[in-house]
Amino acid sequence: MNKTSTLKMPVPVRPEVSRAEEWQELRSVFPIYLALAKQLEIAVPFSQDKRNLPEKPSVELFKQVQTWLDSLDQRVLVHQLRHLLQMTTLNASESSLRSLIQRHLRKPSKTNIDRDKIDFLLVQYFALCAPAKIYHKQIELEDVAQVMKPVLGEVDSTPLEWCEPLEKTLTALRAFRSVRDMLKTNFIAEGRKVKEAAGGMFYDPSSLLAFIRFNFLLRRTLIELMHADLIGIRSGLEQLDTAGMHVMDCKRFGLSASESVSKIRQLTDEWKQPFQKEYTERTVNEAFEKLLNLRADVEQALERLAPKQQAPAAPAPSAAAPRGASKPAKAAAPPSVKTPSKPATVEKPEPPAGPDSSLDFETCLEQIWEQLIATPPTRGRSMTTVKIGRARILMSSWEVTAFVSEDGPAADDLRRAVVARAMVSAATEAAKETGNATDLDRALAVGRVEVSRLQERVDVAKQAKDTEAAVNLGISTKRLLSALDEAEKL
Repeated sequence: MNKTSTLKMPVPVRPEVSRAEEWQELRSVFPIYLALAKQLEIAVPFSQDKRNLPEKPSVELFKQVQTWLDSLDQRVLVHQLRHLLQMTTLNASESSLRSLIQRHLRKPSKTNIDRDKIDFLLVQYFALCAPAKIYHKQIELEDVAQVMKPVLGEVDSTPLEWCEPLEKTLTALRAFRSVRDMLKTNFIAEGRKVKEAAGGMFYDPSSLLAFIRFNFLLRRTLIELMHADLIGIRSGLEQLDTAGMHVMDCKRFGLSASESVSKIRQLTDEWKQPFQKEYTERTVNEAFEKLLNLRADVEQALERLAPKQQAPAAPAPSAAAPRGASKPAKAAAPPSVKTPSKPATVEKPEPPAGPDSSLDFETCLEQIWEQLIATPPTRGRSMTTVKIGRARILMSSWEVTAFVSEDGPAADDLRRAVVARAMVSAATEAAKETGNATDLDRALAVGRVEVSRLQERVDVAKQAKDTEAAVNLGISTKRLLSALDEAEKL
């Protein structure tokens, strides 16, 4: 899809830089180009001892470095650059990423490949530098303008009329509940259509804000929907394993009629990796179609298993159903189910203690866990409800999974976020009914401690390039903040 034709429309003028500034920019991006050359097996015209560029170059060295980088720009495609930055720590350098963007923006004439690189690099910069407090919200153009100021300077964030199709696509994205919903649309083609129609005005700073926002929110939605289907697949695989079925038919997915469940589980674990090939509507659709075919294979295996079991099996897991939480509802998990250890290792936040016995942190944690084990989600439900005190708490699929299946730092953080939200919500409802806000004040103290902690954890996940954990933690943190906002209005 990428074409190398040069854009003819006039582009906004970028400020010239001095020779010294340009050299510092070249030094900053040089390690990225060295890594690209190694990745693509391109010869490097600099010996090992000359790859640490000096602060002040000779005229010959300046020209040699500049020429080599220009030649690489013509050879490297955007998906190759994406692969390098997403799979190495080079993506963690704000200054290098900023220099690489500015280097491409200053080109006097730009091909479509240059444009696509800039499009990708800008959203990478935003993802790296956006603070936790806006990382999980419905991001606005003003938020993007603030984060991108070191790259773009002061930019008018007033929406551009010709970028309205991007906003319409984002509105549609918010209604999607599964990958299947997304595949019914041409979301990638819509974004590219707007970009192609823009010509040189794509580089107008205000339009760049619109594309950064669009790309980031699109990426976030893709991760959320893909994660939901993967949870459904893992849930089914665990049921098969628990029932003693270790082989399944995977012909829809493109494998044989006799594949080991352990092999399929490994495939789903590897699905977390970002796309490393050319990022087009065709390649994305193909990847997601394979994911949905795999889920169909797992659900078919569960259907075949059902008649063999004495007790009626629960419906096959939905996109939001957590792994290990899809057995029929009972007062307690049956002995045959591999029941995970209760997340009792979650420490009560200090200094505030739980308001009373009904809202104690540990008690609340236990109540949520027991309800999720006793009554797993049913087919088609994207949210699960638990009741704590007078409040009903809606939980997303990844939050449920953190309680009943997964372990580790991210799962622990998600459990804490849900428990704090439940305590605040329950205390809020009790205060509305009784008029006594003593318990609410204590719950608010717990919630504020957790918000501060969770925002730090989102930052940690971002720095570790764990986008999935950062998005999930961010959304759960936002829900806790909403509960606090409602409680503070009383």
